[in-house]
Amino acid sequence: MTADIEITLSHSDAASRTFAVSVPVDRWKAAEAESVRFYRTRAKVPGFRQGKVPEPVVRRRFGDAIRQAAIEDLMRESWRQASKDLHPISDPQVRNVKFEDGAPLTFEIMVDVRPEMTLQRLEGFTLERRVPVVTDEMLDAQLLQLREQKAPWVPADGKPKPGDLVQVTIVNLDEEQAEPSEPMRFVLGQGRALPDLESRVMELDPDGTWEGAVRFPDDHAEEAKRGTSRHVRVTLHEVKRMDLPELTDEFAREVGDFADVAALKAAVKSDLDAEARRHADAEVRAQLIDQIAAANNVSVPPSLLHRALHAYAHSYGIPEERHHDFEAEFRPIAEQGVRRELIIDAVAEKEGLAATAADLDERIAQVAARRQEAPGAVRAALEKGGRLRELERSITEDKVFTHLLARNAVEDVPVARS
Repeated sequence: MTADIEITLSHSDAASRTFAVSVPVDRWKAAEAESVRFYRTRAKVPGFRQGKVPEPVVRRRFGDAIRQAAIEDLMRESWRQASKDLHPISDPQVRNVKFEDGAPLTFEIMVDVRPEMTLQRLEGFTLERRVPVVTDEMLDAQLLQLREQKAPWVPADGKPKPGDLVQVTIVNLDEEQAEPSEPMRFVLGQGRALPDLESRVMELDPDGTWEGAVRFPDDHAEEAKRGTSRHVRVTLHEVKRMDLPELTDEFAREVGDFADVAALKAAVKSDLDAEARRHADAEVRAQLIDQIAAANNVSVPPSLLHRALHAYAHSYGIPEERHHDFEAEFRPIAEQGVRRELIIDAVAEKEGLAATAADLDERIAQVAARRQEAPGAVRAALEKGGRLRELERSITEDKVFTHLLARNAVEDVPVARS
């Protein structure tokens, strides 16, 4: 009879557990022997029939793979034992694996767990829904965007200005064999080129050339280039400018199913009003979370904060050497996000508000109706895109906030948007 695997809780906080695992020699050898038997039945070795390969041959040929398979089996078995009373919210991580002949196999298992949280106060808060008033200036700006989307680019005379589309070539004169770049097209004022370079381009007429130093800004994305300069030659080949269409009834009909400009303006204002309300509702939710967190002294476990920061860095493609600076900058955002998730989870569990299968079916049916598609096709697309869990989470959040907002005072405060 083999000895049991020894599993000891070596560290814990509100949202993580670390277990020290020690696998006795006889248990470790038994797992390795089982791995050998597995390879003997399936290994294909020249000169031997499958399933008849001698054990010494199998060990010589597949030794590393046999040991790795045994270790992985023991890790899975250890995790099954360690996780019996846990509520993990992430996959376990294994570190510090050590094994030597004649000695126990040892390693550590780390896992994030759902924190236990008791929220004593969820009611009695006063919230402000500050709905920005849609002004004529905002309406005009949105209509201008629609006109720009339909505007063709036409050749322009004279020096370019912000908003113009330019085509240039650049020669880096700091290189020994300087060659012109491929023609570059960009719209001035959109940050697609260095500010120094844009300034020089706007001093040129078409077919004009400028030569001199351009400086990379101190906050340039590439750290090695910050504050440095390049000696370049820039040639402006072409300038184009938007030919904005007039805001007429004909334009309104071209943009969509609108009878005239008045109908277009009414639809755009309605969209802006809806956006303002959505933004105000999101702000109300944020206020509520902040007040609940303060009233209940909700803290963010370090392990969950680290996990959130790592996820942010990965999603933004931050290189490893910049993680420290990035995490320092994004820490408040990550803390806010984790605190929000903890409160939503706690309320959903306490009040039984987690999204159900029926809730998910109903939401999918609503999406399908808007898209004029079959619910099965919408579900399949969500599953394929890995977004079904996201939709389920959104339903849970809606149920939680509906529950909470019904128990707290919300005052509407119209405000002018600056």
